[in-house]
Amino acid sequence: MENKKYQSKEAILELYNSPLLELIYKAATVHREHHNPNEVQLSSLISIKTGGCPEDCGYCPQSAKYNTEVEPHKMMEVCDVVSQAKNAKANGASRLCMGAAWKNIRDNRDFDKVVQMVQEVTNLDMEVCCTLGMMTEDQAQRLKNAGLYAYNHNLDSSREFYKDIISTREYDERLETIDNAKKAGISVCSGGIIGMGESVEDRIGMLQTYQLMETPPDSIPINALVAVEGTPLEEQEPVPIWDMIRMIATTRILFPTSVVRLSAGRTQMSKEGQALCFMAGASSIFAGDKLLTTPNPEYNDDMELFKLLGLTPTKPFQNGEKPTVGEDTGVNEMKQKNAEKEERLAARSIQFNKAGDDFKPRKFSEVDSIQE
Repeated sequence: MENKKYQSKEAILELYNSPLLELIYKAATVHREHHNPNEVQLSSLISIKTGGCPEDCGYCPQSAKYNTEVEPHKMMEVCDVVSQAKNAKANGASRLCMGAAWKNIRDNRDFDKVVQMVQEVTNLDMEVCCTLGMMTEDQAQRLKNAGLYAYNHNLDSSREFYKDIISTREYDERLETIDNAKKAGISVCSGGIIGMGESVEDRIGMLQTYQLMETPPDSIPINALVAVEGTPLEEQEPVPIWDMIRMIATTRILFPTSVVRLSAGRTQMSKEGQALCFMAGASSIFAGDKLLTTPNPEYNDDMELFKLLGLTPTKPFQNGEKPTVGEDTGVNEMKQKNAEKEERLAARSIQFNKAGDDFKPRKFSEVDSIQE
């Protein structure tokens, strides 16, 4: 649902630039009308395939085009992802987000593994969100059938500023992926990053793009740029906390029922700054020491902040029904091949052991001396 009161860019700019305490008050009032102000969702973000991305997003250390300290890693094993999901759930997380450094999803074994991850983590009673790059309708439907709850695909900024930070993916391609997720009945998570050198008008332009959608995103993450050495944006100064608060408050007022997520950049924020973000309508954070490859506050630090502010973690599926986990042909075939491979390896091991049991060393005649 969107707020019909603010339709023009001028009206939104006036809202954004209104006296800060008045803006926070308006946002807090809207937030309490549609959400429990004492609950904040804890989400955990796992980089299931790290680095080597062919895109040139100016903010991203995982791009293969930049010389950063990120070491590329192949796709994680399903069992390792499930283990991390169980640990995250034990620490209070109700949502697991899985990110892969891809430009787009390819219909291969790695995607089969992602589908299996979705199935198994959903069966842990956790919301599962994926961010895997561009996605077709068929791929979206397959993920939905596996039990995917949400798909993240950020617009990052306004259409006008977008071309200054990315050249390898069109703005309309991002919109198409969002539409494909909606068509499959997947909850959409889409937002942006501030502090990249954009203007306030660019920030408002991104929000207006969401306003023009038939159905706005169910959740809107607001990220503060984490400038990483080796990327084109490495010299950007940290965005002021007041800008984050204004952006979160404006987003909350424009989209009353959406979940506004306080995402990257929290290591640069004081506890007081984060508290004002919650007051202004943020109702989700990422817990754990990393967001994909960038730093994030430690879990214990977040729990101390929650205790201080009287906040409790949100339970899963408060904003939608738990998806049904269906069978998947690709996953079943992969499991069958893995089982057959294990059987062959076991058979070879048995044969090797038998050969070892029959082994008898050669006997040599004793030699009293060696004659030269």
